[in-house]
This record gives sequence, C-alpha cells and structure tokens, in this order.
Amino acid sequence: MEIDPAVEKILMDITNNEEGSVSIIECILNGKTFDSEIAEETEIKLNTVRKILYKFHDAGIASYKRTKDPETNWFIYSWKFDKEKVSDIISKKHQRNTEDIEKSIKYEEENMFFACKTNGHRYKFEKASEFNFVCPDCNDTLEYQDNTSRIVELLKEKADSKSTNKLSSEIKYIE
Repeated sequence: MEIDPAVEKILMDITNNEEGSVSIIECILNGKTFDSEIAEETEIKLNTVRKILYKFHDAGIASYKRTKDPETNWFIYSWKFDKEKVSDIISKKHQRNTEDIEKSIKYEEENMFFACKTNGHRYKFEKASEFNFVCPDCNDTLEYQDNTSRIVELLKEKADSKSTNKLSSEIKYIE
C-alpha cells in the first residue's frame, strides 16, 4: 500500500525525517500491529520502531493497546494508525498557511517599499524616509520597489493553497 505524498510529508515532519517512518505506517496499514512484527517486517531495530511509534502517538496519529503476553508476562503493544487525525493535521497546516499568506498580502498592499539594489534589503516607506532614502548598510540609494508582482505571486499561492486544501480532505491511501 502506497501512502499519499501529503501524508508522507506529515509523517516525516512528525519524526524529523526519521528513516523508516513511512514503512512503519505501511506495515500498520497492512495489518502488522505489534512493534516486534513491524521491526521484523521493516528490518528496523525494535527500539527505533518504538521511538517512531511513540512520536506518532505523541502527535495523536497512532494509538496503542497494551496487553500482557500470557507466556512471558511482558506487556505487548498493538498499534493503530489514525488516518482521520492525519487529515486534520493537513487541514490545519493548510489553514495556517492560508492565514499567513493573507497576512502577507495585506502587509504588501498596505505598505510602500524602498530597496537597496546593492544588498537587496527592503524598507517600508517610513523607515526609508528615516534613513533619507540611503541604505544604512552600504550608503547606496534606496529606490522605490513596485511590489505588484509580489502581491500577484501571493494571490496565486493563496489560490493554489485553497485547491490543495480541498484535496487534503480527500486524501486517499493508494492501494
């Protein structure tokens, strides 16, 4: 079973790109629920499997059931992956991204900017006028910067984000 790239990215973010994160979830989705089975199937050390599973648990995308092994009297853990929680995480991430883009659009629309051609530093009109339109770092002239293209870029990014957010609610685990 293959995992959607958006889900894969979330898994890697949760585990800080820990190797084996995706294959561990694939094992759970394929019916291997015990950490020892997952370690054996993926050929990843049992301690690493447990570490990753606990990261997933802390993020709320995996849960476990603890039972006692009647033969050894040791606790064994059966793991379950919560697909809905991953979809929620992706939706929230897209929501935050959209809000950030909207703030950036508002900031760009409400301000006039002046930039230094030498070092690329950009200043709002108020700050540029305090510096008498001279770059405080290199003493080069600050020139008006038309930010229309930046606004258009942000609007496109916002539209792309909205269409991606629609897709995130329809994430499928490809078989």
